[in-house]
This record gives sequence, C-alpha cells and structure tokens, in this order.
Amino acid sequence: MFKNKSLIFLLLITAIPSFLIAQVNPAFKAIKPRFRVIMDNDFGGDPDGLFALTHLVLSPSVEVRGVIGSHLNANDGFDKSKTQADNAVKKAAELLDVLKVKNRFPLVAGSNTAMINDTTPVKSAAVDLIIKEASRTDTSLPLYILCGAGLTEIASAVLTEPKIADKVILVWIGGPEYADIAMPPPNFSSPEYNLNIDIAAARAVFNHSQLKLWQIPRDAYRQAILPWSELQTRIKPHGETGKYLAGVLENLMVNIQQYKLNLGEVYILGDSPLVLLTALQSSFEADPSSSEYVLKPCPLIDAQGGYAYNSYGRNIRVYRRLDINLMFNDFFAKLELNK
Repeated sequence: MFKNKSLIFLLLITAIPSFLIAQVNPAFKAIKPRFRVIMDNDFGGDPDGLFALTHLVLSPSVEVRGVIGSHLNANDGFDKSKTQADNAVKKAAELLDVLKVKNRFPLVAGSNTAMINDTTPVKSAAVDLIIKEASRTDTSLPLYILCGAGLTEIASAVLTEPKIADKVILVWIGGPEYADIAMPPPNFSSPEYNLNIDIAAARAVFNHSQLKLWQIPRDAYRQAILPWSELQTRIKPHGETGKYLAGVLENLMVNIQQYKLNLGEVYILGDSPLVLLTALQSSFEADPSSSEYVLKPCPLIDAQGGYAYNSYGRNIRVYRRLDINLMFNDFFAKLELNK
C-alpha cells in the first residue's frame, strides 16, 4: 500500500512544472506547490498580518497568486484615514521589499470603504483579482482565499460573479465565539473585531453565499500567542526580516502605552493560522490534520454582528483547537533558513 502511495506521490510532483517551485531556500527545492492562495489582510492595522504574510511567502507548498491590502473599520485607532486599503498595500510592500520578493505576485488595494449593504458589491482591483484567479481553467491546484480582516473583497467578488463560489475555499479569521463551544474573553468587544470591519460583507458571505468556509473564530485565533521571549530569541536575530518584524511589534508595544494599556509579555498573532491551515496540511490525505474543528450549519449574521441559528445553513468548518506548536516552530525554522 505504501509503495503505491509513494508512486502516486512521485508522479504527482514530477507533473508540476518546475517554474512553480518557490525560490526561497535550497533546502526546499524538492517541495512544489499544491495549493494556490490569495491573502487578504488589513496590513495597516494590527501587525499580526505582516507575520502571517512573511510565513506564507516562505512556505514553498503554496503558490501565492496575489496579496490584497484591505481596509479597517472606519473608526479604527490604527488608521483613521480615508485611504486605509492603500496604506495597507504600502505596509505590505515594505515587508515584501525586506523579504526581497517584490513583484513576484500582484499586490493590490481593496476598497477603502465597507459595503453599503449585504447585496451591493464594491468595485476594486482586489475583487477583479479574486474573480480572475478563481475563474482559471488552466490549473487543478485548489484556490484558498486567506482573509485576516473584513470580508469586503471576497463578498464583493462572489456577488459580482456568483459562479466562483464553488471554486474557492475561504479561510477566515473572525467572528465571535459559538455559545456551545467557548465563552468570550473578559471585557470582550461586540461585534468581534474582524466582523465589525464590514458587517454587511459578513452577512453577504454567511447569509447569502454558498462559499466553502473554514472559520477561525475569536476563541481559536486567540490561541496563537507569541511570548516576548521568543520574539527576541527566535525571530529578531534572524536576518533583516526578523529584525523588521520584531521592530514593528516593539514599536507597537511602546506606542500603545500612551493609552494606558499593558499588554503583558505576549502578543496574539491571530492571523498566522491562515498559514497553518494551508501550507502545513498533512502529506497524504491532505488536510490540517493536527488542528481540530467541528462542522456546524452556517449561522445567519444579524445586523448587530451576532449569530442566529440557521437549520438550513450549509456546513462550515469552525476551528476550535489549533496546532500552535507546529505553526510557530515552522515559522521560526523558515526565518532561520532564510536569513
């Protein structure tokens, strides 16, 4: 049985064109992409998206087909400007320059504003990028949309071109806890942060679309805790990239003190599970096999950003436990190999 699997594996990897191999490190030259990904993130806000983008770019089993800089909530303290998506692109470009991978794939801005309701799409280069990539017929590699922010762009893409709904898997960091799975944290925000960026877009995705959805709600993404000690010993020493990422987080920790906030000695890198659930899927029977999820009928999102039970909802994956050790140890090792 094992010999048959080995033969199948060898046939598969030799069938993939050599130009798709990620040119990251000679140690990875035998690894070829098996998924396509588009990352959509509010890089101008919480810096966790920059860590996730770094990890993604350094992962040779995924073919990055585009990166989208998206908007925050209009009143977000990270950026209260009217050009949040454009600013996110600038921040991502800065990181990609440090990584020396500028121009390897499209980097585009999404809309600078949320959707006006749950049926009217926005127009942007990001929406066009998603539709174009999802509509391709010249590749059999599955396409994942990795969203660590609001759902404006993917919701608008599906509203604009409904036929792409069954051609992508949406992996979304966002949404509050499900009452039968976890309790919210003390002093929790409501609506949950990423859902509150664009409630109308969330309603479009949950209430009206048939998108395949893997959701990482707040109780799950809060598991991605990076200790300050590991930032200093396992990220900062590793080349210009490690120094850049550590600097971004150090500056945030200092600046936030003016608001009388004490974040302690850890930081939640809540967007990194986007990489865990794609690049780090198991070898045979590919799946994020070391992380746990439950299947739930997709709830309806109400106007306030809460869940309403929907017995007719399509099944979605709701992740409840993530393999944080695999995720961070892989990230640390790739940083070291890339320095």
